[in-house]
Amino acid sequence: MTTEKTVQPLQAKWVTPENFHSYGQVIFASIDSKPYDAEDAQLNLQNGIPRFYIMRLHYRGHKFHTITRHLQCTQCLGSLEGKEWLIAVAPPNSAADQPVLENVVAFRIPGNCFIKLEKGTWHAGPYFYHEFVDFYNLELSDTNINDHDTYNFGQRDNLELEIV
Repeated sequence: MTTEKTVQPLQAKWVTPENFHSYGQVIFASIDSKPYDAEDAQLNLQNGIPRFYIMRLHYRGHKFHTITRHLQCTQCLGSLEGKEWLIAVAPPNSAADQPVLENVVAFRIPGNCFIKLEKGTWHAGPYFYHEFVDFYNLELSDTNINDHDTYNFGQRDNLELEIV
């Protein structure tokens, strides 16, 4: 006998540098000759070989029950072709082995910027409304093998979250 999971909606809000600060950075275009400063992505990739690649994701809805974090590096994500997308995040808490449910929030990311996730930021996504979206991703070459800490709300809390 299977038990229905409780579905908790997460209202996605438009991302801004101010409302995303606890999770990382939002990076928008700047002029070419601008010197490096705090508005640029503050990367932490020294624990391995950086990997910059394009990943194609197909539509999979907006519900999730697992959320992941990477403790060894920052991660940058952005869509190609100006496509809007969604992500759920919770602030880093490296001392705890799970995110705080009340701190999980969702953001709507426009296609004219990218986000940098701080080390340890819990995240689920990207999600989107298109058939597929190509994303550029900057992380370490072994992030998804050796630095992939996942919490399962479905198994532990009988809960599924949905970005609306």
